[in-house]
Amino acid sequence: MSDAVHEPMMQIGKFAERTGLSVHTIRHYDEVDLLRPSGRSEGGFRLYTDTDLERFLLIRRMKPLGFALEQMREVLEIVDTLAGASGPERAVAQGRLGEFIAAAHERRSRLLAELAMADEFIAQLAERHSS
Repeated sequence: MSDAVHEPMMQIGKFAERTGLSVHTIRHYDEVDLLRPSGRSEGGFRLYTDTDLERFLLIRRMKPLGFALEQMREVLEIVDTLAGASGPERAVAQGRLGEFIAAAHERRSRLLAELAMADEFIAQLAERHSS
């Protein structure tokens, strides 16, 4: 587990507190092999690092855009590949990451359009409410 072993570790409760999500959700991500803890305590408790937190926050930011678990897993694999790859392998990973960036922009645009419609709806109701 490379450098993560040398980072300070936090138990799942502290990790949940720092992410703003429930312990149950974090355990679920471990169970579906999306985010594994960097270690375990002698008692078997999951232990996480700041590096794990950064990875988790990347996952969390993908969620509102509607990416599936498999897509999230793939993005993490690409990020990992880019950290250590060079030459053709790096070029392929950068190309694939570019595809995810384009997809994220498209999904964000859709969300903005939906938000604009929601704002119009609220304005229409407010107008009727004040009449």
